[in-house]
Amino acid sequence: MLNSVSLTFPDGSVREYDAAMTGAGLAESISKSLAKKAVAYSLDGAVRDLSDPLGSSGKVEIITREDPRALELIRHDAAHVLAEAVQELWPGTQVTIGPVIENGFYYDFARNEPFTPDDFPVIERKMREIIARNKPFTKEVWSREKAKKVFADKGERYKVELIDAIPEDQDIKIYAQGDWFDLCRGPHMASTGQIGNAFKLMKVAGAYWRGDSNNPMLTRIYGTAFADQAQLEAYQMLLEEAEKRDHRKLGREMDLFHFQEEGPGVVFWHAKGWKMFQNLVNYMRRRLDEHGYQEVNAPQVLDKSLWETSGHWGWYRDAMFKVTVAGDDTDDDRVFALKPMNCPGHVQIFKHGLKSYRELPVKLAEFGNVHRYEPSGALHGLMRVRGFTQDDAHIFCTEEQLAAECLRINDLILSTYADFGFDEVAVKLSTRPDKRVGTDEAWDHAEAIMSNVLETIRTRSGNRIKTSINPGEGAFYGPKFEYVLKDAIGREWQCGTTQVDFNLPERFGAFYIGSDSEKKQPVMVHRAVCGSMERFLGILIENYSGHFPLWFAPLQVVVATITSDADEYAMKVVERLKAAGLLAEADLRNEKINYKVREHSLAKVPVILVCGKREAEEETVNIRRLGSRDQESLKLGDAVKSLADEAVSPDRKRRAA
Repeated sequence: MLNSVSLTFPDGSVREYDAAMTGAGLAESISKSLAKKAVAYSLDGAVRDLSDPLGSSGKVEIITREDPRALELIRHDAAHVLAEAVQELWPGTQVTIGPVIENGFYYDFARNEPFTPDDFPVIERKMREIIARNKPFTKEVWSREKAKKVFADKGERYKVELIDAIPEDQDIKIYAQGDWFDLCRGPHMASTGQIGNAFKLMKVAGAYWRGDSNNPMLTRIYGTAFADQAQLEAYQMLLEEAEKRDHRKLGREMDLFHFQEEGPGVVFWHAKGWKMFQNLVNYMRRRLDEHGYQEVNAPQVLDKSLWETSGHWGWYRDAMFKVTVAGDDTDDDRVFALKPMNCPGHVQIFKHGLKSYRELPVKLAEFGNVHRYEPSGALHGLMRVRGFTQDDAHIFCTEEQLAAECLRINDLILSTYADFGFDEVAVKLSTRPDKRVGTDEAWDHAEAIMSNVLETIRTRSGNRIKTSINPGEGAFYGPKFEYVLKDAIGREWQCGTTQVDFNLPERFGAFYIGSDSEKKQPVMVHRAVCGSMERFLGILIENYSGHFPLWFAPLQVVVATITSDADEYAMKVVERLKAAGLLAEADLRNEKINYKVREHSLAKVPVILVCGKREAEEETVNIRRLGSRDQESLKLGDAVKSLADEAVSPDRKRRAA
C-alpha cells in the first residue's frame, strides 16, 4: 500500500491498512458482526465518525453501543433528533445550540411562545418517528460563505452568529440526518436508528442567548438518553430518590434554613440549622487540633492591590464583589473587594514576623466566610451560593516536607469522610492547565511529587481508594488533588482538595530562614476537607435523607407526653438528658401522642421518648426511633446513659479508646 498506516489494536497486535480506509471499512475488515454493531471508532483516544478515513497511524478501537464512550454519542444524536422534531412540529422555530451535559443533553430554541412540559409527549412521539426512519448521519464541510447564506436563507440567525464565532482555521462541519441538517463539530453515530428509544425529555427552562441577560431569552429543553431502557428506568428511580432527599425540601421540613429574594445566594440559618452548622465546625476544629493546625482569621475586606499581587484580580475579578470608597479627595478613592478566598490573607499572617526552618511546617486554618458572584441561574440551595464558609487551611513547608504533608492531609480528609459514613472515595490528580503561572520546571517538579504521593495513597489503601489523572484541570498556580466521595444513592461529589502552590509565596515575597541562615521560599499547600461548609451540609442532608446519626443531629431527643399528668416528669427527663450533653426538648402540647410522634418524625428527630402516667410512676421511658416501628421501654437512667454513649462523635470515641 502506497499510503499505509500502522494500527495498534487493544490486544496489542499491529496491522497495516490503507490510510484512506474509513472506520466503517476497518470494522468490516475485522468481522461483519462487528461492523453491524459499530457506532464510531477511536484513534489515539479521539472518537471519530465511522465515515472518517484513518489518515494516520495510532491505537485504534471500534466503539459499539455497549461501550461507555457511546453514551455521549447517543445523547448528542438525541439532541439533534430533538431539534429536528421541534422544527417539524413548529416550523419557524430557530435552533441554537444543543450540547451533551452530565446525565443528558439540552437544546435551546428561539420561539415566540415558550415550550412547556405539556409539549413533551408530542415531541417524544415525533423523535421516535425520526429514530425509526433510521436515516444515516452524513458529514460535509462547507465554506464559511455557503454556510452563512444557507442558514440565513432559512431564517436561522443564531446559526449565522455561531458560524462567525468559529475560528478561521477550523472547518465548518454540517451534519445531516435525511433532509434535516445542523452546524456541528461531531462526531455522530452512523444513523438515527442507533439512538434507540431509551430517552426522555425532562424539563424546560429559560436561558439567555450565550448566557448574556442583554440577549434574547430562549427556551431550553433538557433530556436524557441511555443505551437501554433498564438504564433509563434506573436513572429515573435515582431522580425520584434524589427528589425525596432534596436538601431544600428537607431544610424546610426540618426548619433548618431558608433563602429569599432580598439575599440571593446567601443562607438564612434557623436555630436548628445553625446548630448543625456549628456541630460541623466544632468537629472540624477538633480534627484540626489533632493535626497541629493554628486557627486564624483574616480580614473580610481588602484593598484590590493585594488581589492584584496574588493574581486573583486578573483571573477572577468578574466573580468578586467590589466596592469603591470615596475619600475627601477623588485621588483618595480606593477599591476594595470582599474576599473570594482566604489564601492571600494567610500569606500576610505567615509573613508577619521572621520564620525559621525549625518552625516549619506552619499550618494556618480558617473557617473563612468568602463571597463570589455566581450567576443567578447557577444558584442551587446550599450547593451553590454566593456567600459561604471554607474550611480552608494553608501549609507553609519546605520542598522536602511536601510529600509527607500531602499524605497527612490525605489521612485527615479520608478519616473525616469515614466519620460521616463516606467510605467510597476517589482521588484525582489534576495537572497543569493551558493558562497558568510559573515555569515548566516548577510544574514538572510539583507534578512529580504529587504523582508519587498519589501512588502511595493507592497502594496504602490496598487499591481501595481509586486514583486517576485529570489532565489540564489543575489550578492556575499548581497541580492539585481532588477528593470525590460517593453518597448513599451513588452520586459523586467533589469536596476536598490539596493544591500545591510555588507561585503565591514568590508573588508576596514570603520566606523563612534556612539552616544556612539564608532566605528560602516556602512551598504553600492550599487544603480543604469539606470545601464549602454549606455545600458539605447540603450533601450530608441528602446523603442521610435527614436521618442523621445521633451525634450530628441538630435536635437529638424529643420527650413527648401522653397526658398532662406526665408533664412534670417529662421536664425531669429533659433535664437529665441535657445534663448528659444531649440536645433535648419537651413536647407538652395537648395533642394526641400519635400526632406528636408523626410530626417529630417528619422533622427527622432521631429519638422520641414517650412518657405517660405509668412511665412517670415507674421512672421509665418508651423509646421510639426514627424510621422504626419498634418500641423499647427502659429505666430512665439506662436510657440516658445509652443515648449519651451513642451521641459521642467518632473522633471523640477514638480519643477515648
